Amino acid sequence: MRKVFQAELHQIGEELIEISTLVTEAMEKSVRAFAGADVELAQEVIAADARIDFLQNDLDERAIDVLALQGPVASDLRMIVGSLRMSASLERMGDLARHVAQLARLRYPSTVIPASLTATFDELAELDILISHKVTELLETRELASVTDIQSAKARISELHGSVFKAIASPDWNESAATTVDVTLASRYFERFGDHGVSVARKVSYLVTGQWQPEGFMV
Repeated sequence: MRKVFQAELHQIGEELIEISTLVTEAMEKSVRAFAGADVELAQEVIAADARIDFLQNDLDERAIDVLALQGPVASDLRMIVGSLRMSASLERMGDLARHVAQLARLRYPSTVIPASLTATFDELAELDILISHKVTELLETRELASVTDIQSAKARISELHGSVFKAIASPDWNESAATTVDVTLASRYFERFGDHGVSVARKVSYLVTGQWQPEGFMV
């Protein structure tokens, strides 16, 4: 019976890694669609989000079955409950990648971001992709050194997110209302993607150490 239980726990962990890998792929593609006004690639991201949703539902059902049938205790219980919460964060990251792709599709054949903010959004995208890769690495290895990289990237994302709102509020801003809305939404999507990456990192840290870390913790 114990072997079956451990196999179930292993499968839950593998499914988390698979979801995280798909989220990274979705974000990489959505960023390319967003920057290059690639409507076909944007549509590919939007359609592929159903796979992430399916895997999250499957993982959650598996975890709930284990809770109901196996009666896990201590660290095993932490792992299952943590996995349920991580799967929700990863699914939301997939949704945010889809939102970025939907903006690209909406504004095709134009690009979403004006030239004055292109460099800012390029850096936001690069940092989100870094976070996504590091989250997958963290789920695979449980090496908490990756947490510091995720936290540092998120700190820079917050700075860039703030700079976008300063740019919009500047007297020099003369873009249309539609562009202003697009820029605001896009910045929020990239910022929230990073937030959910940090959320996963905090939960992995909890699984490894048994201690819940406050917001803004550094390993």
